Amino acid sequence: MNHFEYRNGEMFAEGVPVKRIAKEVGTPAYVYSLATLKRHFQVFDRAFSAVPHIVCFSVKANSNIALLRVFAKEGGGVDIVSGGELFRALRAGADPKKIVFSGVGKKKDEIEYALKSGILMFNVESEDEMVTLNEIAGGIGKKAPISLRINPDVDPQTHPYISTGMKKAKFGVDIKRSLENYKRAVSMPNLEVVGVDCHIGSQLTSLSPFVDALARVREYLDRVLVGSLKKAGAQIRYLDLGGGLGISYKELGLTINPFQIPNYRFLKNHASIRRTGNNTGHSNKNK
Repeated sequence: MNHFEYRNGEMFAEGVPVKRIAKEVGTPAYVYSLATLKRHFQVFDRAFSAVPHIVCFSVKANSNIALLRVFAKEGGGVDIVSGGELFRALRAGADPKKIVFSGVGKKKDEIEYALKSGILMFNVESEDEMVTLNEIAGGIGKKAPISLRINPDVDPQTHPYISTGMKKAKFGVDIKRSLENYKRAVSMPNLEVVGVDCHIGSQLTSLSPFVDALARVREYLDRVLVGSLKKAGAQIRYLDLGGGLGISYKELGLTINPFQIPNYRFLKNHASIRRTGNNTGHSNKNK
């Protein structure tokens, strides 16, 4: 549902003729519906009400500060991939403890900025990044909270160019090798292991790949990660499921609604057993 509609061939936004907006402000112009943005956020937020969670909007989808402020006021967090995005998120009033720093190629000054801002955690993409993060954090007397992006080897059933969760993808750490990486992170004095992250792709119009990914991550958490890491003094508190729920461009009514998907109960139950925070992460819709 959104608040844009045609009436007798004319586009309206929240009951206002779009041509009137164009006449008053000029063109080109971007028109957003506050009611639509709030509604989409609240659908996600209510869907995960049974478990501790953070709904994070991906700033790279739209870095408009006014739009980011909407989600911040609703209690949401943000997922960032640069220092510039962190700056805009903070200007918009985002709570630093609801900010997740994802992506590859994080720069030294960006990492320092994020550490000094007190963000929730860094989603780490590689062992090399762990080493760099540890050195930078130690240099400014901070401890960096991290989650490791693991690759669950799940087919997201989307276009291969935006598929990121299969073994052949270049993103993240092989799930079977992740324990080794986690143990190394625990041994580093300036890192704090707090979570697990995975992101399997974008433009997903089916919930089943999320269910498959979560089941695989959850099984590995129970069987391998949690016991070993607890013994080493680490506590996994956050499970970042990424995002990527898609938009149905061809057939109306196919856009995913978590409340209407039978497998959603499975997803929610598996997310809640560990009592971890559930960061629903990036998406360019319904955030």
